[in-house]
Amino acid sequence: MENKDKDTAFFSKEMPSPWVSIIPIVVLIAMVSLSITLFGSDSLGGGNQVALLVATGMCVCLSMMVYKTPWKVFETHIAETIGSASVSIVILIIIGMLSGAWMISGVVPTLIYYGVQIMSPQFFLVSTCAICAIVSLMTGSSWTTIATIGVALLGIGDALSVPAAWTAGAIISGAYFGDKISPLSDTTILAASTSGTELFTHIRYMLYTTIPSILISLIIFFAAGFWYGNGEVHITEYTQGLENTFNINLWTLIVPLFTAILIAKKVPSLITLFASSLAAGVCALILQPDILLEVAKETDGTTLNYIKGMMITFFTSTNVDTGNDTLNDLVSTGGMAGMLDTIWLILCAMCFGGSMVASKMLQSLTAVVISFIRNTFGLVASTVCTGLGMNLVTSDQYISIIISASMYKDVYKKNGYAPELLSRSTEDSATVTSVLIPWNTCGMTQATVLGVPTLTYLPYCFFNIISPIMSCLVAAIGYKIRRIKTTK
Repeated sequence: MENKDKDTAFFSKEMPSPWVSIIPIVVLIAMVSLSITLFGSDSLGGGNQVALLVATGMCVCLSMMVYKTPWKVFETHIAETIGSASVSIVILIIIGMLSGAWMISGVVPTLIYYGVQIMSPQFFLVSTCAICAIVSLMTGSSWTTIATIGVALLGIGDALSVPAAWTAGAIISGAYFGDKISPLSDTTILAASTSGTELFTHIRYMLYTTIPSILISLIIFFAAGFWYGNGEVHITEYTQGLENTFNINLWTLIVPLFTAILIAKKVPSLITLFASSLAAGVCALILQPDILLEVAKETDGTTLNYIKGMMITFFTSTNVDTGNDTLNDLVSTGGMAGMLDTIWLILCAMCFGGSMVASKMLQSLTAVVISFIRNTFGLVASTVCTGLGMNLVTSDQYISIIISASMYKDVYKKNGYAPELLSRSTEDSATVTSVLIPWNTCGMTQATVLGVPTLTYLPYCFFNIISPIMSCLVAAIGYKIRRIKTTK
């Protein structure tokens, strides 16, 4: 009873000063900057996690020493925050399983095989954007798409005398469109879970801003293609590598069709993703037995060896030799184990977010921002600006998503807005703008992978530029702004 009284007394106190509350954020920015300097794009493998924990420690120390906050308050909030993300963490693990199964079963290779053949010189830029969108949607990873099929398309663009900046812009626009609305994407899941939105509700609601943004981008790339499309496309080596390695078969598309049906019927995301993984596993057993033996590193085609290959595909990394280094990178997968860095980052971020809420420092900073908000447009615009600002100062899209969603979650709820409006506004800013910032992990990585400086390709990443603007525009006209009943 005594501890309970202490906790109650704490929550009845005034919020900390904004000048004190911003100290953990400053520490986080400094630590993330140090991590980026030391480890570059590899900072996601541990450096940023350390930065989050150091910032968490600063938050706890300040609150306990200056405001006499009991440790029990932090312990409770951190446990509740991590607990709220537990389902999302399981979903991430299943996604690792799904991404491996879809690749080895031939689903993704079949889509790529037919996708690259629709290109013509005049339609190269628009085709590039569309192909990257499809691959990213199927894999849930803009990074993988850009580093594999994106690099190949950049080479084709060079052969067509298309400026590298235009090609890079088309690649990035498509890749981030697919990443943004894919149920396999860790950023999509993170935005949904942090804001308290069901995954597929979040994805469907994003379509109101995402579809217009990508359509405008495709129109621009379509028009630009007539100025630059004057060469020939050579894709034989690429398609032959896929055809010689996988059983390219339209029957594999039953798996994404089955998944789409489950999504349309609003089956819970965890069940949908798991069922899709199993369906892809069965598809691999039927259509890709030789690949499963290669994955299992076995030569004897027994039932147990096939099952062994399928299980390895589910839980760990796989590498299939296609005879083409670019294709080898594309068809390699990480399985469940490949999601562990992201899960580790989320756990550390949840510790930071829980501590900031428990200390009331997050509420203090939010209060400063919302004092200038007068309507729906102001709220959405503030969320978008915060997402962009966090990308600028923290240099990491995951941290930007978590901080943005955490800052405004209670504000949206208090004003009667559905949580999917928050998750959409967060994705329309924090996810897509990260690649436009030279010192952000996304910007640094893609500039290095494509060999095109960030500021050089930035003006041509139309989808990434239009998305935050479209989010504010839709809010300004009040289209499909969902509300919920508020409770005192």
